[in-house]
Amino acid sequence: MSVPPAEVPAGGRRTGILGGSFDPPHLGHVSVARDLVEALRLDRLLVIPAGDPPHREVTLPVKVRLDLTRRAFADLPGIEVSPLEIERAGPSYTVDTLEALARRFPSDRLVLAMGADQFAAIHRWERWRRLPELARIAVMPRGGREPAPSPESMPIEYVVADVTRVDISASRIRQRLEEGRSVHLLVPETIRHHVERAWAGRRARHVTQ
Repeated sequence: MSVPPAEVPAGGRRTGILGGSFDPPHLGHVSVARDLVEALRLDRLLVIPAGDPPHREVTLPVKVRLDLTRRAFADLPGIEVSPLEIERAGPSYTVDTLEALARRFPSDRLVLAMGADQFAAIHRWERWRRLPELARIAVMPRGGREPAPSPESMPIEYVVADVTRVDISASRIRQRLEEGRSVHLLVPETIRHHVERAWAGRRARHVTQ
């Protein structure tokens, strides 16, 4: 159920949350983040790399992903990279992150951004019924299509975040790195050498093991 954006409580900020593994961060992430700030009228967007993603494996070490993400989003207005999930032990469940942010910033209006595919599978998330209690859900559709309905057992109100989706995936970047190919124009130029060096270090560790 799509609804208009909610008003921000008096004295509070509209704080967006964009999570992900950022393995590695790429130009698609940067484009989406910039658009989210504008589309959702955010006072700030927190980009939060997952420490221990519960539903996928990561290739680059957690501290490397955090460093690359900080470099990728450095100096972008309204965007901050948070180590919240990396500093917390255990699986990086979104509900735990939202609860921590609600405690830390009680006057903020939290807005959780996610892709349409994630929204369609939200009922598989840890304590998913708690999510809309903690944050407004903002769904990024693909190809101009309206997001799929949320589970019938609990219809979830959401806002549509009109962002430009760049056809770049972290898996494609990792494949190119594994093949020794350039990732120019796929990751921010400010981090390209850092990404390539991090991947080279990963490959060297695997060879010596």
